[in-house]
Amino acid sequence: MVSAAAPAPVRGGGYDLKDASYFAMARADYVAALPDHIESSILEIGCSNGATGALALAQGKCRRYCGVELFPEPAAEARERLTEVVLGDVEQIELPWPAGSFDALILSEVLEHLRDPWAVLGRLRPLLRPGALVFASTPNAAHREIIVMLLRGRWELRSYGPLDATHLRWFTPSSLRDAFEGAGFVVDTVGPLGALGRGSAIVDSILRGRARHLWHRQIDLRAHVPRVRG
Repeated sequence: MVSAAAPAPVRGGGYDLKDASYFAMARADYVAALPDHIESSILEIGCSNGATGALALAQGKCRRYCGVELFPEPAAEARERLTEVVLGDVEQIELPWPAGSFDALILSEVLEHLRDPWAVLGRLRPLLRPGALVFASTPNAAHREIIVMLLRGRWELRSYGPLDATHLRWFTPSSLRDAFEGAGFVVDTVGPLGALGRGSAIVDSILRGRARHLWHRQIDLRAHVPRVRG
């Protein structure tokens, strides 16, 4: 999970007694983008220790926050913070929620670890209500450093970053869009996760954004479930 900006002050449910370290790994950018709707239900795949959900609950973004987590230790910690946590591999377990259970879905640095992320998106789509929001981020396989490495005839996996050896799938901005659209989502934006560096921003401006995929390491996608037209 990617750390984001420091969270705003929290309130209620005992969260106001927590210091900033309690939310240190929260995706504060995603929580800030959620509507202020206390009755909402949110699902996070790969919820880790529950920091993002705890922040969403603390800031009144939802009443119910559910997570799926592969590893027992962070899942146990998340259970102390969230409404419900399911332990297991999202590609293999049966998800316990009925159709139309959630108003938002968060997939932070998850899709690259899945064997078949396209199938998982298809399974998750029915769990969301019409108009539900989707937030997803993943490494950018079209980053210039990866392209230079390929031009040198190399493919070197590492212990961290976009070429983390635990990654099973890689996406470019366009292929990530295709994955979500193929699963029935309406993609609203696809772009860099966070601001470009100063030098990259200058080059991007000169090129008028035509090669923006070369300059950002992480992809940020925002989407929604289409509303039923009556």
